Amino acid sequence: MNRIILLCLLLGVSYFGYSQVITIKDQQTGEPLEMVALISKQPKAYATTNAEGKADISSFRGAEKIIIHLIGYKRVTKSYDELQHESFNLNLAHSEFTMEEVVVSATKWNQSSTEVPSKVIAISPEEVALQNPQTAADLLNISGKVFIQKSQQGGGSPMIRGFATNRLLYSVDGVRMNTAIFRGGNLQNVISLDPFAIENAEVLFGPGSIIYGSDAIGGVMSFQTLKPQLSISDKHLITGKAVTRYSSANNEKTGHFDINVGWKKWASVTSISANNYGDLRMGSHGPDEYLRPVYVQRQDSMDVVVTNNDPQVQAPSGYTQINMMQKLRFNPNDHWDIEYGLHYSETSDYARYDRHIRYKKGLPRYGEWSYGPQKWLMNNLNISYSSVGRFFDEATLRLAWQSFEESRISRNFNDNIRETRVEEVEAYSANLDFIKSIHDKNRLYYGIEIVGNDVTSTGINEDISTGERSPGPARYPQATWSSYGLYVSDQHDLSDDLMLQAGLRYNQVKIDASFDTRFYPFPFSDAELNNGALTGSIGTVYRPTNTLVISLNAATAFRSPNVDDMGKVFDSEPGSIVIPNPDLNPEYAYNLDLGIAKTFDDLLKIDISGYYTRLQNALTRRDYTLNGQDSIMYDGELSQVQAIQNAATAQVYGIQAGFKLNLSDGFELSSDFSYQKGTEELDNGEESPSRHAAPWFGVTRLTYKFDKLNMQFYTHYSGKRVFDDLPEEEKGKTDIYAIDDDGNPWSPGWYTLNFKANYAFADNLSISAGLENITDQRYRPYSSGIVAPGRNFILSLKANF
Repeated sequence: MNRIILLCLLLGVSYFGYSQVITIKDQQTGEPLEMVALISKQPKAYATTNAEGKADISSFRGAEKIIIHLIGYKRVTKSYDELQHESFNLNLAHSEFTMEEVVVSATKWNQSSTEVPSKVIAISPEEVALQNPQTAADLLNISGKVFIQKSQQGGGSPMIRGFATNRLLYSVDGVRMNTAIFRGGNLQNVISLDPFAIENAEVLFGPGSIIYGSDAIGGVMSFQTLKPQLSISDKHLITGKAVTRYSSANNEKTGHFDINVGWKKWASVTSISANNYGDLRMGSHGPDEYLRPVYVQRQDSMDVVVTNNDPQVQAPSGYTQINMMQKLRFNPNDHWDIEYGLHYSETSDYARYDRHIRYKKGLPRYGEWSYGPQKWLMNNLNISYSSVGRFFDEATLRLAWQSFEESRISRNFNDNIRETRVEEVEAYSANLDFIKSIHDKNRLYYGIEIVGNDVTSTGINEDISTGERSPGPARYPQATWSSYGLYVSDQHDLSDDLMLQAGLRYNQVKIDASFDTRFYPFPFSDAELNNGALTGSIGTVYRPTNTLVISLNAATAFRSPNVDDMGKVFDSEPGSIVIPNPDLNPEYAYNLDLGIAKTFDDLLKIDISGYYTRLQNALTRRDYTLNGQDSIMYDGELSQVQAIQNAATAQVYGIQAGFKLNLSDGFELSSDFSYQKGTEELDNGEESPSRHAAPWFGVTRLTYKFDKLNMQFYTHYSGKRVFDDLPEEEKGKTDIYAIDDDGNPWSPGWYTLNFKANYAFADNLSISAGLENITDQRYRPYSSGIVAPGRNFILSLKANF
């Protein structure tokens, strides 16, 4: 026993003899700074500070150049010896004019954004704390660079550079979230993520197929959730926060709690959030077409149209949600880092509001139309190993299993038959990624990816008057979807000022599907697809001075048809029915973008980028035939037969521009603006505006910071879309648009004035408050089904420990 104790003491002496802790604080307030990134290329090392502003930098010993960075602070470069001379204490000064951020979305590895030819933005935790977004979709919206469409309150479909839905890729802790049933119509899967549990959110604009494979055409949204923090002292580390929030526009009541417990080798983080959203209230000043004068109630076994006491209240639109996360981390030594994460999210049923405002012959089209509970479960095992070797310096294995469930529940007005369509997807993935420094100026990234999806789709018809249930047509076939990818990317520093990056990826995607022909006379019962795709990219970053960065990137991307494209049956709009089409090929995108960022002293920063993307072999909905017939009876209505086909060419071009201006005395003026124009080919060869190319939009902010106070007055705005500029498929959706003087639908431009403030009135206690849409505008963002919130008061209280 004494020998064991002696051995433990010797190991402890050895450990502390070779460990070194740095403490980083805010230069003005003296507060410890969390999530400060420290990066060294030689030796290859990376660390972040914990809630106490501390990090173990033993692995940096001997480094000549350590980059130390946190968004909102001046970047510092020090050698290990310099830090040692300063007793491993460092203060960072505020600055909004940094040229680089630490990002992971481009390669899945920590790197400076100035090493990435593509445009990448990170949404800072400070901005998230100030803005208090209700959902992860709202979190993306605060950047001012992502346009969010909502069909209902429980939604949020990002639009990026003229692309959306299944042409964008979602990544959570490095794991692909897109499934085989991600559709071309608007998606709401992003709301499964808890904004309180997100440590960092990034958006990579443009193609990301080299690293992420199929679907990453318009961009990649990468979310890093809370990482368990280890203790770097003898004492265990306990940190966390509790948050409560109220919003008046939807009577929101939210509670959140997370706690991190860390030892030297083990750490755990637990997070839970609960949200209750009531019916959403719109503004007072705007188009009368947006008002909700009546809604449907079920009374005495009948659907009855009742008068809405307050036409500004969008009934029904409320829902509830719960999010839970548990992570465990184990660091047996300096080489290994093992992390397991369990994520779970579930909503209540929530009404698809845009279907509730459809009318047929003067009466509501539906008696009910809701999405059933949206459920998401992810188990993720992340094993990282770092040691300079012959074939790699770092390797990461990610094994994940995800389970998705969504359903659609609909019933026609005064019809007793309720149709329920349930979709379940089991998603399995394995990613093995490597990084190897060939020498000081060359880094090689390579890896393999295997993804599999099992799709189960069920249809149930229920007579609500008798309770009798019977099988109904499923939305999808029973199917398997699999993807196999291999990639390599090389980053070479041609000089201290010029970096070149090039990459290739080969991907094979396969689908096997079985169709139920009991309900529709398809001429096939089984179908399969087997498509290969080769994509590449080449880009350069030129940094002639510390105040100027120029980047140029050319890339291709692809999206292989998924189960939704090939096998879906649904009513896309009144009088149309989309049926399966097993004869599909991948669509390809060709992209070129140029970016320039320039700072002028510590006074002004300007950032502008332009891009052009051409989509060939685009998958789009076109008129079709079934057994020689161009129309069939569907849901009691003669409907035009349509199918997804490789039938179009599309193109998008645009600019993204922004600036930050230091006005002194704690004031800053900033603005972000996006303009995009897209066109797609129609059946007759003519062109139509692209559905997912949003009107111009942006945000302008006036910010004031002093000590522990952060205030911001800002305006969000978007341009109009007149009838002639609406996409052809949008012109028939008169229920969601305003009506012009000629009786045609159109989307008016809009703006909101908003104020937010955050104040830490104690070391561990802060309050946030805000007033959104101060002038109570009634507006509906382009293509959205639900009207945006009217004047909205927000109050939030956060306690850290």
